[in-house]
Amino acid sequence: MTSLKLGVQLSAQCDDWAQLATAARLVDDLGYDYLLLPDHLAPLQGAETSVMFEGVAALAGLATVTKRVRLGLLVASNTFRNPTVYAKSIATIDHISGGRAVLGLGGGWHAREHEAWGIDFGRSAGQRLDWLDEALSVIRPLLAGDTVTHHGQFYDAERLFLSPAPLQENLPIMVGGSGERKTLRTVARYADIWNAQVGVDGAQHKLDVLHRHCDDVGRDFAQIELSVDSGPFIRDTAAEAQQALADRAEAKGAQPPAADAELPWVGSVEQVAEYLNGYTSLGFTTLTCAMSPPFDEETLTRLIREVKPAAEAN
Repeated sequence: MTSLKLGVQLSAQCDDWAQLATAARLVDDLGYDYLLLPDHLAPLQGAETSVMFEGVAALAGLATVTKRVRLGLLVASNTFRNPTVYAKSIATIDHISGGRAVLGLGGGWHAREHEAWGIDFGRSAGQRLDWLDEALSVIRPLLAGDTVTHHGQFYDAERLFLSPAPLQENLPIMVGGSGERKTLRTVARYADIWNAQVGVDGAQHKLDVLHRHCDDVGRDFAQIELSVDSGPFIRDTAAEAQQALADRAEAKGAQPPAADAELPWVGSVEQVAEYLNGYTSLGFTTLTCAMSPPFDEETLTRLIREVKPAAEAN
């Protein structure tokens, strides 16, 4: 029997704080394992004047309105902050939440927000991934309670330690992304959780690459929690789910999915559970689902109360 963890990434592009806080309480009350936020400074869709809450501050706020769910950014953009300061922020949130923080980190990708906020975007995605790898080489020992002196290609620290240290003895690091040459090597070196953005047909290949990187760096592959992104929308039938999704898009003034679009996470409880089992059969143990407002309470409820037990029983 599969033991499955579930996480929800709530969009921080909301109408107001109350909407986000209410959804966070629901996720907590329903018993989800992870409550996650994206990390963006500018909206990804719609008007650039749309509300977008900053990730670290919002995470600290949600720590005060939840009781048990683990909290993190999926994933923070390494380009936005000095990694040592980010580690300090997450250690603080670990105290605010009573030991529920996760440190999520990725390379960063959205050019427009870097341009708007005057943040160095680097020469290329490859350079940003080099920054990410070095950042985590500093963050990992800091979270472990070490005093760190580091003079690297991109970052410097001198006799640095975290006080207070995280409440958790091992505050988990989540790395997002599926790049085979750099990202998965960084996952092998430093991550406790790998969040993959990959279809089920391509997942085994990515796992094989990660296995090889783990072998190269001397890491036990079994130490890494395997998580996959999704976008579920659940109703009694696939037709009802697809229609509800289209109605929701229309109400928001967005383009509905094309009639021939592949929507494997949109359907009945049985269909979503069957697709999820394609991942669990490969060793994935965690599903993270992205939700944008208005947050779909029916999907949130049915995912954990119906899909999860159906998938675990398979």
